[in-house]
Amino acid sequence: MTNPGTTTNPGTTQPQTVAAGGTAPATVDAPWPVALLSNKIRGYIERLGTVWVEGEVTQWGASGGNVYGKLKDLSDEATVSFTIWSSVRSRLTGDFKQGDRVVALVKPSYWVKGGTLTMQVFELRHVGLGDLLERLERLRKQLASEGLFDAARKKPLPFLPHCIGLVTGKDSDAEKDVIRNAQLRWPAVTFHVAHAIVQGDRAAAEVAAAIARLDADPEVDVIIVARGGGDFQNLLAFSDEGVVRAAAACTTPLVSAIGHEADRPLLDEVADMRASTPTDAAKRVVPDVTDEFNRVQQARARLSTRLTGILAQEIDRVSQLRSRPVLSDSAWIIGSRSEDLTRYVARGTELAERIVERAGAAVVDLRSRLRALSPQGTLDRGYAIVQVPGGAVLQAPAEAPSGLNLRITVARGTLTATSTGAETSTSTAPTK
Repeated sequence: MTNPGTTTNPGTTQPQTVAAGGTAPATVDAPWPVALLSNKIRGYIERLGTVWVEGEVTQWGASGGNVYGKLKDLSDEATVSFTIWSSVRSRLTGDFKQGDRVVALVKPSYWVKGGTLTMQVFELRHVGLGDLLERLERLRKQLASEGLFDAARKKPLPFLPHCIGLVTGKDSDAEKDVIRNAQLRWPAVTFHVAHAIVQGDRAAAEVAAAIARLDADPEVDVIIVARGGGDFQNLLAFSDEGVVRAAAACTTPLVSAIGHEADRPLLDEVADMRASTPTDAAKRVVPDVTDEFNRVQQARARLSTRLTGILAQEIDRVSQLRSRPVLSDSAWIIGSRSEDLTRYVARGTELAERIVERAGAAVVDLRSRLRALSPQGTLDRGYAIVQVPGGAVLQAPAEAPSGLNLRITVARGTLTATSTGAETSTSTAPTK
């Protein structure tokens, strides 16, 4: 291995010393080593310092947080490689991709070991159209963060608007397309047209004012903002913050019909519905009278079929009910239950007679027992009840002194007597 400070003569094998620092010019007899050349190249390049360059990104690849790409001249066939370290990438404010036109603050860097030249990027910005896109993207993110693009804010369109508010250029094809297609679909629809300049410096203010004016009109059911397309610069008015906020504040449903499918101004994001063209807006806002008539006819046919089916089903049910015995012959229940009724009546009569017979025997028995216990039975056997004045029953002769009036009750009546006093007798009265 040869010392970096030495070289050999091609005709000999003896090394020759190069002047210190490599300041001596290189010759065929005293060439520079590759390392010396590489270091000198790196020194020359590093003295260039940082520089702003403009070009188109033709390659953009991320790896490990870093970006490696290529930047091409806008008009000539010249390309340089660039590197964006992760620390720089985290500070970039825009979203970059292949095809973007940019300006970059770069510093040339020569990699000695690989012998490659690359540009280390410190700042990166969109320019021209890219600059406008970057500003619009920042505005889009701001408005989205405020919730102006949320689906929950979007209002449904009326099914059949009687009056449509139209914001468009005066005598424009967009105005004619919307009115013609809407009235072809529903001839009775009417329009309140608010003309405005749709491109240029005054366009945004006039469009915002027209939206506010139609929103305040009580007859307007829905608002269409229409323009017949155009390039990006011509549509900038419909991405203006004032227009977008006017549309967001609108209480009337609003349809954005700006340009074609490729165009996407910010008004499309905040509108309640986006239509690709003015003609498409008319079709979305106004129903087709022929289609609606056909739907009504189809609905009537379905209703008729359904009602016919229900009636037929109910007729069958009534016929089935009428065919049952309980409804076909109303006397069947009497005939089938007459024997049971006769049997129940006979059984009831028999039970009633038995109960009466038993009750009669019980009455006789009770009468006999009552008579046996009654004082009348005692009188019927020849006894009498003697009562002194006052109603007390005479119990002993001493209770009836001579001359006392007595009341004597016998079996068949009452009589009075006068006591002659107690009877003296030597015989003993029989005891009962």
